[in-house]
Amino acid sequence: MDDELMRLAASGAAAVVQAVGTDAWTGLRHRLAEVFRRSEAGDASSLLDAANALPPGSPEASLATDSLEARLRALLRSDPDAAAELRTLMAELPPSASSGGFAATRNTVSGGTTHGPVIQAGAISTLTIQAHGFHNAVPDPENWPAADDLDPIAFGVRPADRVPGRAVLPPYVLRDCDADIDVALVRARSAGGLVLLLGEPFTGKTRTALAAMADGLRGFQVFAPARGADLRGLPALLHGRPGRYAVWLDDLDGYLNDADGGLEPRLLAQLKALRVVVVATLREDAYDACRAEPRGRVLDVAHTVELAREWSPAERGQILVEYDDPRLEDALRSSGPAGVPAYLALSPLLRDEWWRARRADRHPRGHALVRAALDLARCGLTGPLSMDLLLKVHEGYADVTGMERESAEDALAWATERRYGLLRLLDRVTGDTWRAAPILVEAAARHEELPDVPGPVWGCALEVARTDEAYDYAEVAAKARVAFQRAADAGDTSALHNLGLLAESLGEGEEAERWFRRAAEAGEPQSAGRLGRMLAERGEGKAAEPFLEAAAEAGDAEAAVLLGKLLRARAEHWFTAGAKAGNPEAAHLLGDLRLGKGDVHGAFDSYLEAAADRYEPVARNMGVIHLLWHEGKVADVWMRRAAASGDECAAGYLAPLTVDTVERAVNFFQDEAERGRGLDAANLGTLLETYGRPVAARTWYLKGYKDGDAYGAFRLAELCQKTGDEAEAAAWYRKAAALGHPGARRALGEAP
Repeated sequence: MDDELMRLAASGAAAVVQAVGTDAWTGLRHRLAEVFRRSEAGDASSLLDAANALPPGSPEASLATDSLEARLRALLRSDPDAAAELRTLMAELPPSASSGGFAATRNTVSGGTTHGPVIQAGAISTLTIQAHGFHNAVPDPENWPAADDLDPIAFGVRPADRVPGRAVLPPYVLRDCDADIDVALVRARSAGGLVLLLGEPFTGKTRTALAAMADGLRGFQVFAPARGADLRGLPALLHGRPGRYAVWLDDLDGYLNDADGGLEPRLLAQLKALRVVVVATLREDAYDACRAEPRGRVLDVAHTVELAREWSPAERGQILVEYDDPRLEDALRSSGPAGVPAYLALSPLLRDEWWRARRADRHPRGHALVRAALDLARCGLTGPLSMDLLLKVHEGYADVTGMERESAEDALAWATERRYGLLRLLDRVTGDTWRAAPILVEAAARHEELPDVPGPVWGCALEVARTDEAYDYAEVAAKARVAFQRAADAGDTSALHNLGLLAESLGEGEEAERWFRRAAEAGEPQSAGRLGRMLAERGEGKAAEPFLEAAAEAGDAEAAVLLGKLLRARAEHWFTAGAKAGNPEAAHLLGDLRLGKGDVHGAFDSYLEAAADRYEPVARNMGVIHLLWHEGKVADVWMRRAAASGDECAAGYLAPLTVDTVERAVNFFQDEAERGRGLDAANLGTLLETYGRPVAARTWYLKGYKDGDAYGAFRLAELCQKTGDEAEAAAWYRKAAALGHPGARRALGEAP
């Protein structure tokens, strides 16, 4: 508000009160009340009626003038156009009223305490008592900053989260108590005194008080002493100076030490005599503590205004209508019981604490746990997140070291601790589900320097979105595509692979292949494996082989198996071609391939072709075929021939048998069976059942099943079948079939 409107409010209030009891009062009251009703300043009828009931010139009439001046200032601030109507009203008043009363006369008594009466005609304005010298070095009062030119940050306001292109602080939002503060400052401007703004921590006390001073103490110069400073010399320093001065005491409890020159009733009286305005803030807990001690006596003479933590609908409504600042909008949406000022002030503090915690000597696991929730929210998973998911994700941050030094329990305790008694970094939703504090999520959206969400975290987010109906998979996928594209453009080859996976999940086959090819050509082995599979599935085995080989060499077991199958198929093709051309070695190797696939008759035909060409190395293979057909005598002949040619395997077959007992066979299987490795538990059970020990066999079948061997369940079903327990047998067949055993599926009629 400019000086002209402030003067208009002051002269208008004085003129209205002077008009009480005159012929002009009734019309003035009606028209002024109507002006207030049409504005956002509210109804002033009760204040005007109260002024009408007061004796002219009484102290109460002076207070009414102060109150009316504050209301007029609020009116002119909300509706500057009302100034013209107010000037018209004043012009129509009698001269004695429109002049605003008598001129003030000021006397100053200096040099210590006065002796004898001091008599003054008219209004007594200022009486200054000079005290002893000032104990602290203080800048010349003429150099003190003006009340309407105070830097809020320098004078105690905590900075909000920084936003590019925006001021450090968002615009000041008018508070419901502003009118009460204005009334207090109008009174203090006239007669000096202490105006105290009282509230809980982080309720906006400092910002509100400074905004009120900028408006209500325009023209004043302000001194802000350090906490604990000796204030006793201020009256002497200011005595005789023509200017108007204010003292700013943020967190008043730091200035109430009587013994060290703190503010106390006598010093305040001396400052008030000089019409010095003292503006202070105080926390509720400090107020209660000071009231219980002698140093709190000065609070008895303070004009106290209380500031609520939670904002009223009127205060919140201003943000929606009058302000365009993302920090205010976020605070309005997410602050909750903590209040908008707390949200604005704590946002940079909490973000800084969380970010610094990543170091190994602080809370690295706690940082990573919160980061997991934050990154998943950045991916679009803004709902409840299970702790299992957070624990899975948080282990993947390679740039966070030292997590082994902090347990998951300690990390969770740190993340969920209330900061400043108000806000946590990680909020519990229900049960064991959690979310990153909105204050962090919204701050992250404003800070581009935060690391990008890693690809594996996006992968987890996409998997959750795919299976959880609470999320729109396409929406999360669209955000992932933007993030992956940005990373790919920055040279991250793994992002090319992620783009391929994303396209594949959306059914975009050609797009997926394009991204996998780019990634494979850039050296991503996992993309080479995916591309190789895609090519193999559509029959382009030869084109798939180099990509599968690159993936296999990088440790991709599935790619290695598929490559082997492709090469086996090609080998079979060329062995067949060689065999048809009359090459006995090709026929021999083709037989090996066919035998490995279980085609015994096909293998025999190939071996027979090699034998027909007198290919000696095929002798042992012919013997194996005859052994499989239980033709021992024929097999023996072939084995002797092979042994004679130097085949050590065949010679071993022909060597005299060592002692072969059941117990020796049991020992062969038992060591590995007890370790739960391989197929030996069920094999041992089969051996024991074969030799008449079904009870012992059942124990090993059960162990085999528990170790994941479908054959163990199948043998249990067969054992129950033998004993006539059809229901139990069927149950075990179903368990074996569930593990993929083909014999069990045949027994249940589920497979040919």
